[in-house]
Formats: sequence, structure tokens, C-alpha cells
Amino acid sequence: MRRKGGCLPPSELRSSPPEDICAKGMGENRARLTGRGVLALRFPAVKRELSMLIGILQTGHAPDALAPEMGDYPDMFQRLLAGNGFTFKTWGVVDGAPLPGIHEADGWLITGSRHGAYEDHPWIPPLEAFIRAAYAGHVPVVGICFGHQIIAKAMGGRVEKYAGGWSVGPTDYDFGSEKLRLNAWHQDQVVAKPEAAEVIGTSGFCENAALLYDDRMMTVQAHPEFRSDFIDGLIRTRGKGVVPDPLLEAAEAKLAEPLQDKTMAARIAAFFKQPRETQRKAG
Repeated sequence: MRRKGGCLPPSELRSSPPEDICAKGMGENRARLTGRGVLALRFPAVKRELSMLIGILQTGHAPDALAPEMGDYPDMFQRLLAGNGFTFKTWGVVDGAPLPGIHEADGWLITGSRHGAYEDHPWIPPLEAFIRAAYAGHVPVVGICFGHQIIAKAMGGRVEKYAGGWSVGPTDYDFGSEKLRLNAWHQDQVVAKPEAAEVIGTSGFCENAALLYDDRMMTVQAHPEFRSDFIDGLIRTRGKGVVPDPLLEAAEAKLAEPLQDKTMAARIAAFFKQPRETQRKAG
């Protein structure tokens, strides 16, 4: 993690007059001085602001008709997680960008995609290898929809195009201690979870709707980053002729209902911030 604030860097101490060292905002500091300069400094405890870099592995794009107004998937996640002290950097994995090293960010988020985790794309096997390496290195990873599915597949689970059809629009999820209504847009789902995963969320449509891999990975089938206006846009641009009309109509009828996306965002932020066995190393 990066630290903001504090004293002058060591490279500047030798050339700086003693009275300038950490002077701003530290009026209570006292130094014993001689003709040669500073002999000792006594500093009060200084609160450091921690900045956590979240790497977004982009595995899909918003429809061209919606992106100019509503943003692409990385924009949606930055909006969802704003106010938590995170900074973000995106790698366009779906567009052929090379995968980074697992320690090039403090945590990783894998987005949704219109592709299936079981499909044959050249970027999928390296992504699965990245996931397993991050797990072994205790670098936290969050997966959303496709991200949820590809993590399960990489870790030994099974993902299928679900014979029961689609889940679209506001959907109720049971997280045990609380019930959350979140937007959904998927037919594929995790039908067999990996041995390392614990089920932490379910819905009437999706048994493995949220999975936890101890403190290393948390994945969710729902789309907390999708606002209702975006679901409305998906119905118009991707739903017609693909998702059965009765499901689209039922989803449209519920778009005005409140969502618990902020609650899910708080869960994601808390997961990223929790202490872990290993810390970030130089990339």
C-alpha cells in the first residue's frame, strides 16, 4: 500500500535547514540543535492515509450504444467503489493486453463479460493461471459475474450454460445475515463449486451465487455495478431476441425498486481492506 503525507524524503534531509524538516503541520516537534545541525528529533505519532491500488482485469465491454453515456465496465466499478480510498488501473485482457504480475496491484477485480468461461479464447488460459497464482500469493481477487465464473473454473469448479434459462434484472440474494437485492444478467452459472470455495450467497435461481475462498478471493454472480438504467439499456440492446420476452418484461416492471448495491460495495471494500498473510511486494 502507498502512504501519503509525512516528512521530507531522506534525499532532501542533508541539504535542508534543520528548521525546515517536517516543519509544516508539526509545530510541536522539538529538536536539540548544535552548530552542526540536528542531533535528535522527537515526532508525535502521525496518521498515515493508505491508498490501495485495485487492478481491474477487463474481460468484456458495455454495448457501444450505452458506453458513451453510462461508461464501460471499469468506469462502473470505480463509481461503485468510490469513497473507499482506492485507486484504479485497468488492463484490457479481453482486448489482448498482457496480464500483469500479481503484485502490480494490491488487489484485483475481474469484470463481467458476454463470453463464457468455457469458451475457447486465447486470453482465458493465461487468466486462469493468473487467478491461481494470485490465490497462491494471497493477493485478494474479487470476481463479478464472468469473473465469478472464471475464478470457479480456474479453481476446479464447473461452469455451464444453465438449462434453467436466464436471470435478469433486480434479483433477491440470501447472504445469510442479510438479504440483498442486486441486478443480474446471466444464463451461465457455477453449477459445481470448487473444493476451496464456501457458498456465502444464494438465490432461487442460482445455488452458488456468491463464493468465498478464505481471505483470498470473493466472487459474486450478481452485478452490483449495474444501475437500473443500464439494465434497461441491456434489455433494449442485448436482450431482445436472446432473453425470453416474459423475463424481460418482468425485469422492466421491477427496475424502479431499490437495490442494495451500496451494501454489496461495502462488502467488497471490506474484503479488499482486511489484513492478510502477505503484503504487496515490488512488482
